[in-house]
Amino acid sequence: MPTYITLLKYTQQGIARVKDSPARLDAGRKAAEKLGGKIRDWHLTMGHYDAVFTSDFPDDETCARFALSLASLGNVTTETLRAFNEAEYRKIIGSLP
Repeated sequence: MPTYITLLKYTQQGIARVKDSPARLDAGRKAAEKLGGKIRDWHLTMGHYDAVFTSDFPDDETCARFALSLASLGNVTTETLRAFNEAEYRKIIGSLP
């Protein structure tokens, strides 16, 4: 299953209700599972982004559906990157002409 790295920033609404964020994370995990995905790890971060998580989803479309539904709640904005593990990386590099 493809892996994704998602970078989160709290919106004004999200930071105003930051004490509710653990419950939102739990709800996000359940929402990911309903789509056939899984949030693997989640980290509060310091710097440009407020949190980062890695996830697995069946395909890009499902991941996009999850990210859009998450952002539509108004608590965070997201930036999602498709991540390739080492074996995938080696295969890609090995296929170069």
